[in-house]
Amino acid sequence: MSVTVREMHCSPEAVFGVLADAWVFPTWVVGASRMRDVDGAWPEVGSKLHHSFGLWPLVIDDRTEMVEWDPPRRAVMQPAGWPLGEARVEIDVKPRGSGCVVRLVEFAVRGPGRLVPSPVADALLSVRNRETLTRLAHIAEGREENHEALVSDQEPDDVDEVQER
Repeated sequence: MSVTVREMHCSPEAVFGVLADAWVFPTWVVGASRMRDVDGAWPEVGSKLHHSFGLWPLVIDDRTEMVEWDPPRRAVMQPAGWPLGEARVEIDVKPRGSGCVVRLVEFAVRGPGRLVPSPVADALLSVRNRETLTRLAHIAEGREENHEALVSDQEPDDVDEVQER
């Protein structure tokens, strides 16, 4: 079981905003290469996103199912990329000061991935998941920062003027 933790300079809601936006999944999940489809109910429990992983032309079609969705605290997903198998990914978010702490836990639940010795799997997943959380932080922090800048840059007169058009 690989456990990776990162402090982020954004709200837990900003993190969950990224998790809820399935179309940016390949942007923050290391190894995901493209989106193919997203269930309309995403991120509700039982809904799926359909993506691929690997580098073209060696890509494997994959799907990820939402197992638990409790924003802005917890999300649990189960990616399936056969022939490699299936994994469980748990993301827990806790507020800390003006930001939050994100804890990502990943482990194999089905298939050949379960045969990989834990120290080997954990070492590989740790490197991958550090980068995954770095990417997630960049998006969540950037969205929140840009949103706050856009909102604070608008003067009340500007809003009225735009509404009149």
